Amino acid sequence: MARPRKRVDLDRLDTPGPRRRSIIPKPKSDPDRFGRFAEAFARSMGTANFLFWMTLFIIVWVVVNTLLGKDRAFDWFPFILLNLFFSVQASYASPLILLATNRQEARDRISVESDRKQASQSRADMEFLAREIASLRMRVNDMATRDFIRSELRELVEELDRRENVPEREPAASGREKTTS
Repeated sequence: MARPRKRVDLDRLDTPGPRRRSIIPKPKSDPDRFGRFAEAFARSMGTANFLFWMTLFIIVWVVVNTLLGKDRAFDWFPFILLNLFFSVQASYASPLILLATNRQEARDRISVESDRKQASQSRADMEFLAREIASLRMRVNDMATRDFIRSELRELVEELDRRENVPEREPAASGREKTTS
């Protein structure tokens, strides 16, 4: 028994319409999962292991079909079925390898952009530190050095010695003199 549909007032704009359900479910695909599959496929096709097993498969195919003879072979010379397999493999391999390459280029682009930002930040930091070092050098040049302080102290000590050797003057008499009565 089917459910009765709710009656919807379509004149109201704030009321959503009825949900439409499909009999066939929509397949949900994860593009990242397929991308990982494409990269794994491309990585495996570019290995010596793949080439070895593919070469072995072709040799066995040709030898078996040749030894069985023209009457009993399932794919006699010119090996049309083998060529069909290769064509199908190539038609799937090309887009998968291209997808893997595009994903790698995207990762490389992000990596290069990150490196560029890091280099820019490093350059700015180095310029800042160079300015700070230059200002410190200027301040250090304005500072008194150890030798300068020693020479000043020597001069002060010599002046103090001269003052000790000079007899003290008596203070000048004030304008009033004491009278003795």
